[in-house]
Amino acid sequence: MNITHTKNFELIASLNKSVHTLHYQLYPTKFKPYDYQSIKEFFESIIDNPNFVFLLIEEKSYPLGYAWIEFRSYPETAFTKSIDVIYVHQISINSISRNKGFGSLLMLEIEKIAKQYSVSSIELDYWAANQKVRDFYKKNGYQINREYVYKNL
Repeated sequence: MNITHTKNFELIASLNKSVHTLHYQLYPTKFKPYDYQSIKEFFESIIDNPNFVFLLIEEKSYPLGYAWIEFRSYPETAFTKSIDVIYVHQISINSISRNKGFGSLLMLEIEKIAKQYSVSSIELDYWAANQKVRDFYKKNGYQINREYVYKNL
């Protein structure tokens, strides 16, 4: 098993299919069906952003999934202190490789990166209907800090 940084936006776009398809299945009124071409173009447009890091997890040179993280700095305000965090945009493991610990290995790698850059907090969010991912993050020591609610009109 190997975790590396990648700028291969075409590979990230193809590995995105499983997580995007899940989002579409859970929330078809919110998400479009997976479209490789448009997702590839999106990742190509952001891949060189210095705040973004894409981690690729492979086994025997076979890509299993990825994590997309962002270095964020929240400035001090009248209400809050300033803080630097790593925000996890996405983790996607292909369907045949799920439940084998690869997602947890990616989370440990993200924690190593946070320590390397003296970042004391990792943030993320997930869709409420995705109970599996809720359980995954809980198992990996993450706690709910804030909840986002909405009302369709």
